[in-house]
Amino acid sequence: MKRKRKLKRWLPIFIMGLPGLIYFFVNCYMPLYGMLIAFKKYDYSKGIWGSEWNGIENFRYLFATDDAWLITRNTILYNLAFMVLNVVIGVTLAIFLNEIRQKKSKKIYQTIILLPYIMSFVVISYFTYAFLGDSSGLVNHLLIKLGGSRIAFYAESKYWPWILVFVYIWKNIGYQMIIYLSTIVGIDPTYYEAAEMDGATKWQQIRWITLPRLKPTVIMMTTIAMGMIFRSDFGLFYQTPRNQGLLYNVTDTIDTYVFRALINNGNISMSSAAAFYQSIVCFVTIMAFNGIMHRVSREDVLF
Repeated sequence: MKRKRKLKRWLPIFIMGLPGLIYFFVNCYMPLYGMLIAFKKYDYSKGIWGSEWNGIENFRYLFATDDAWLITRNTILYNLAFMVLNVVIGVTLAIFLNEIRQKKSKKIYQTIILLPYIMSFVVISYFTYAFLGDSSGLVNHLLIKLGGSRIAFYAESKYWPWILVFVYIWKNIGYQMIIYLSTIVGIDPTYYEAAEMDGATKWQQIRWITLPRLKPTVIMMTTIAMGMIFRSDFGLFYQTPRNQGLLYNVTDTIDTYVFRALINNGNISMSSAAAFYQSIVCFVTIMAFNGIMHRVSREDVLF
């Protein structure tokens, strides 16, 4: 009888959660059998189960190539730069925006900062080319007007680490800012009132009230970012530099390299092996980082 009452009480909640569970199962668990492709010599006519077993031969593709170190280095270093800048700039913008008292001005600034996030990298690549193009780019046009010479941005790789980092931050920082701003808005205002009555300056309030309460959110966002450290934003590294071969040494990542290999060779097994390898490394990375954070701040970790 007690079990029936409990079932009757929780049944509506289970029913409400059922669509989400079905969606999660269909999109996240059912495709897992496709991991077999990474270990097979895939033949479209035979399908996944009928294709010949290939062991770990497909994984040698990533490590046997001369570009293995280059694409791994680029992927990790760019993600580390994005991770640090997302936290620093995102928290800074969120604090500044929170200090704006006029609601209309706050909404305008928030919209302006968030607007690039909803743009695709195809559109952003055209914006970038409009600024950096060799013949009609705005930057080169201004350089000539000022008596300088043109810069072949799409032929010189030394500029692109800075360009890619700037474009990524410009596009994504609005989302990061919203996450941190929502945390700041949720802080009890009585803390600030008490601090102000005690004579605390605005910087002291930020240092001793705002930043400590942002720590759980920072740890959460950093943990998620660590779980993607072996993956890259394909649109950023493929569309923005317009797939220029002269820039591969600073724009090529694991995702773009595997994509070009798939287009050129049509070997889906090697591409699946690369994706499987990325997933395993990202899983190990996120578990290791969460374990470290568990020792540093046990109450703020994800699990």
